[in-house]
Amino acid sequence: MGQILLVRHGQASFGSANYDQLSELGYEQARLLGQWYANSYQPFSKVVTGGMVRHCQTADTCMAELPKPLLADTEWITDADFAEFDHHEVLLRHCPEYADAAAFKALLANHVDPSRALEHLFRAAMQRWMSGWHDSDYAEPWPDFRRRCVRALERLDTEDRGQSTIVFTSGGVIATLMQHLLGLQDYQVMELNWTLANCAVTKLLQRPGQFTLSYLNNYSHLEWLGQQGSVTYR
Repeated sequence: MGQILLVRHGQASFGSANYDQLSELGYEQARLLGQWYANSYQPFSKVVTGGMVRHCQTADTCMAELPKPLLADTEWITDADFAEFDHHEVLLRHCPEYADAAAFKALLANHVDPSRALEHLFRAAMQRWMSGWHDSDYAEPWPDFRRRCVRALERLDTEDRGQSTIVFTSGGVIATLMQHLLGLQDYQVMELNWTLANCAVTKLLQRPGQFTLSYLNNYSHLEWLGQQGSVTYR
């Protein structure tokens, strides 16, 4: 049977003007994942990215650690259906103050624990997006996002039982695909998304017309090879 490895991108530049860039630690996480696969001499038939900068940076950095013979016949593909939902828009529709970065930071700074306050705010924004009551407010409503994630996975269905595909994507996509495979409720997608570690791997086994979860959110490579603090979630 084939296997599909869904990789959440390395730590991005949260809190900066451009989130869609890996942080220094994000690059290190990607290198550690690549070293893990190099040590196990893992070949890949196909490398897929969602097309976002952080996806491509994670893929390039990870794959650079593998011996070149492992990648000699590897096909590289960009599939925008593996891109993350627009978290800026989701947050903005719930909290219009987010449009003014300075005002938004000042709003959070008034809280005892700004990080915790942001988490609560984002959860509420996600609930609004997923509720179905405000679909017309969003360029991509929740049902549309869910459909394109499933569509992207189904494109990886192949008759080649020995194929290994690695997909560099985002937490929202991975959590949504878990809903599709495991029958999760919408609120469980939101909760799962919040627990996926940067550069963690979710493995699917693939037979023609069937995908089965093998493991979820594995970051052993970061714990084994990395320094203290290598495991992050934002």
